[in-house]
Amino acid sequence: MPDVTWDHVHLRSPDPEATAAWLRDILGGEIVHAPGRIDVNLGGARIFIAPLEGDNAVNPPPPHPHQGLDHFGLTVKDIDAVAAEIKAKGVTFTREPTTIRPGVRICFIRGPEGISIELLERDKKYT
Repeated sequence: MPDVTWDHVHLRSPDPEATAAWLRDILGGEIVHAPGRIDVNLGGARIFIAPLEGDNAVNPPPPHPHQGLDHFGLTVKDIDAVAAEIKAKGVTFTREPTTIRPGVRICFIRGPEGISIELLERDKKYT
């Protein structure tokens, strides 16, 4: 089997600067400008944000649920405090913080371009 590690997630946006600013302002990402795109370092991963190219038509985000990539998840500490903080910034929650099983609390938020982002907190005694 090959030895693989994560390199990046790639997004397309009609407004890469606004998408990057959202990831910075809401989730604490670090914006890094790269040739032809903007990168955001977020939680140890890189998110590449490329502009839509020319007059090429793009499809809107599909309705949920759908096949393919559904969401990405980010681990946080004190999910209830994080949820309250980002809710105060106007973030839309598609699922409020809830315990899905002992030791795991999750919530889902709507990110830029309709991206679904899961925030989760795991109690180490259950892992």
